[in-house]
Amino acid sequence: MKLEEFDYNLPEELIAQHPNDKRDEARLMVLNRKNRTIEDKIFKDIIEYLNEGDCLVINNTKVIPARLYGKKVDSDINVEILLLKRVEEDIWEVIVKPGRRLKTGAKIIFGDGLLKGEIIDVLENGNRKIKFEYKGIFNEILDQIGLMPLPPYIKEKLKDKNSYQTVYAKYEGSCAAPTAGLHFTKELLERIKQKGIVIANVTLHVGIGTFRPVKVENIEEHKMHTEHYYIKKEDAEKINEAKKTGKRVIACGTTSCRVLETVSDENGFVKEVEGDTGIFIYPGYKYKCVDALITNFHLPKSTLIMLVSALADKEFIMEAYNRAVKEKYKFFSFGDAMFIE
Repeated sequence: MKLEEFDYNLPEELIAQHPNDKRDEARLMVLNRKNRTIEDKIFKDIIEYLNEGDCLVINNTKVIPARLYGKKVDSDINVEILLLKRVEEDIWEVIVKPGRRLKTGAKIIFGDGLLKGEIIDVLENGNRKIKFEYKGIFNEILDQIGLMPLPPYIKEKLKDKNSYQTVYAKYEGSCAAPTAGLHFTKELLERIKQKGIVIANVTLHVGIGTFRPVKVENIEEHKMHTEHYYIKKEDAEKINEAKKTGKRVIACGTTSCRVLETVSDENGFVKEVEGDTGIFIYPGYKYKCVDALITNFHLPKSTLIMLVSALADKEFIMEAYNRAVKEKYKFFSFGDAMFIE
């Protein structure tokens, strides 16, 4: 399968630069796979498409202020790093700029000395391992000196860092938000519960690999980066109950989707488990657990548009994307949503 099959023309003005004033009033495109119909709604209308007994699975990861600016010791070189994942207690895998100036042994100072780091390894993919030194609590220092790691296509400064968190964010560890979940409000989630829809949690700490461009022409040759996940026993039981009773498992976001498809058996049942996933879902993949998906509009030629094209065949997805462009939907992290049922 060729990379250009997942391309589409996106005018730059349709890339959302800031979140909606009201989370649940983003637009919602509803794709019905059985009837091949497309409807235009508002996100809070999602409740009309969820049925009693369905299980809505959300990713409760929390974004950390993972972008840090500092100075290389004994030089005037400005340094930018992006925390990707914790390798050990105070050792992280990071992306660094400028990479050619930051070799093993380089020392960096952040926040007037609140945080210090030393590059201890250069990885094959160009990333670095950095070991931090500090006094106090690492996450509190990050809150003081770190910035939210917005994607490069968002040029506007974030007015409220909580707008890049879901209302149910709980466990810190992501360098990007699970953006489909940004549309939910606490009030909407409460109404969903009252209708009899079961809400289950998974945790997947989103890494930058999800968003890295596919550079091979034959997509089957693409290698995904791994991301850490876990699912608790009580949440696995909720998902399995929906499966047993013939109800739907609805993944909120591609991150929840990837966890479910990683951990499920051939019958779609899951269990309490923790691990790392590098699952790459593209057309030809047969979904085992996920029956429906809430998602945003994704970048051309990305692994995420490939994932949704595996759920609702590629031609239908590309038709929907071209319609979204024509109807001036907003795209990417702070953009509008799609529900594939």
